[in-house]
Amino acid sequence: MIDDDNHFSPDEPFSDQVFHRFLALMRQKRQYARQIETEQGIKPRDFSVLRFLLEVGPATIGQIQTFLHHSPSTTSALVAQLEEAGYVTRSRSESDNRVVIVSLTAVGLQIAEQAPFGGLPLLRRRLSRLTEERLGEIDSVLAELMQLMESDAS
Repeated sequence: MIDDDNHFSPDEPFSDQVFHRFLALMRQKRQYARQIETEQGIKPRDFSVLRFLLEVGPATIGQIQTFLHHSPSTTSALVAQLEEAGYVTRSRSESDNRVVIVSLTAVGLQIAEQAPFGGLPLLRRRLSRLTEERLGEIDSVLAELMQLMESDAS
């Protein structure tokens, strides 16, 4: 078991220590998500889109879809909800009328700037700074965890 300082009991099997570290990571993710929802009144996935737009500027639905790893219809529905809430605007590209550009509103910008930077957005940023070799090692471990959990997500 992990105590308050993240130390393990010396008599605890190493497999349990690894499992408890994984649980601590999941708990931290949930706590960050609850913090964003409580403080900003926005769901974590919605916040991720606002943070993405803050970092990259106006983006297409396709770029947001790629960022979220969701289907086009799910992404379009999410953007529509964000627009209805007043966090983003949608407009047509001047160069190609088929392309929809999503931009932050003043309210969306304020939420994206004021919310604490942590959880999955922080992980995404820090992973992008790792070497290809280190990312390969992490990917291998995550793939093995998925297999151990019999997850079919890809």
